[in-house]
Amino acid sequence: MIAETAVIHPNVVLGDNVTIEDFCIIGIPFSSATEGQTTVIGDNAVLRSGTYIYAGCKIGRNFQTGNKANIRELNNIGDDVSIGTMSVIEHHVEICDNVRIHSQAFIPEYSRLEKNAWIGPNVVLTNARYPRSKTAKDDLMGPVIEENSKIGANSTILPGVTIGRNSLVGAGSVVVKNVPAGVIVVGNPAAITRKIDY
Repeated sequence: MIAETAVIHPNVVLGDNVTIEDFCIIGIPFSSATEGQTTVIGDNAVLRSGTYIYAGCKIGRNFQTGNKANIRELNNIGDDVSIGTMSVIEHHVEICDNVRIHSQAFIPEYSRLEKNAWIGPNVVLTNARYPRSKTAKDDLMGPVIEENSKIGANSTILPGVTIGRNSLVGAGSVVVKNVPAGVIVVGNPAAITRKIDY
C-alpha cells in the first residue's frame, strides 16, 4: 500500500508488499553524486509517515521506520532492520542484518553497525575529531558497533571508536576509546565495570 501523499522519485525499486504511509519521500536526489542512483527497498518494508529516504540507498527485506526517520543517500542497510521515530542516518553508513535503532538516534557518515547491534533512544555516534577545522570533512571516521553490541540510551560514542562484539555500553555513557569484546562499560569517560558472563 502506497499512500496518495507519498512521493516516489524515479529510479526507486520497491519489493513486494511494501507499505509507504502518508508524506513519505523516497529516492530524493541530493547532489550530482546521487544523480541516476537506484534506490532499492526490499520486500515487506513498512515506511511510516514522514520518512525521507535519499537516492542510492540499498535496503533489505522487512525494513521498518518510525515516523519522520531521515535516511541520507548511498547507505547499505541489511534485512530485518528497524530505525525509530525521528532518527537520522547520514550518508555512506553500513547497517547489517537485524540491527535495531531506537528513536531520535544519530548515526553519522562512515559508521558501521554490525549484525544484531542495538542502539538505544537518543544515542549519538560522532565522526569528526575536530569539528569546524579546515580538514574536518577530510578526516571523518565513524564508529564501528560490532556484532551483538548494545548501546544504552543517551550514550555518546566518539569518532573512530570500536565497540567490541557482545559488549554493553551503559545508559548515559561517553565512550572515548575502543571497548573490547564481551564487557560492560559505564560512565564519562566510560570505563569497564566487568566482563559479561555467557
